[in-house]
Amino acid sequence: MDPKIFVNLPVADLGRATAFYQAVGFTKNDQFSDATASGMVLSDTIHVMLLTHEKFAQFTSKKIADAKDTCQVLIALSAASRDEVDGLVAKAEAAGGRPDPGPKQDHGFMYGRSFEDPDGHTWEVFWMDVAAHAEAVQTEATDTEAAQA
Repeated sequence: MDPKIFVNLPVADLGRATAFYQAVGFTKNDQFSDATASGMVLSDTIHVMLLTHEKFAQFTSKKIADAKDTCQVLIALSAASRDEVDGLVAKAEAAGGRPDPGPKQDHGFMYGRSFEDPDGHTWEVFWMDVAAHAEAVQTEATDTEAAQA
């Protein structure tokens, strides 16, 4: 069985956060949802648990960071194409998220954008042409060797 990832996010308004993630493309799993949590599913291996601050605090003794002011984690999500990257960011914006809190990245073989959910959690969405990336790395290594010779 492939490992699964469950990202736990504290949210100020569970209903608003649930609606946002549904609009972006997640599905709510009622089996793991109640008045304090929404289990959201993106794929068989990627899940997000949206937790009220009170519920989140049950799992840590640390202060809950305000993701609008501080950054503790950047969540990266792969996409199948450049258009899918743009489409996901557009969905996030339409649902009330903030598009592109950081610069867009376009390296030819890799393209990335980001968005913040209503609570300020940052998601980086990227597409990469693995073959083109390998070629770029090989070219860089060859150029470095030639410069050192």
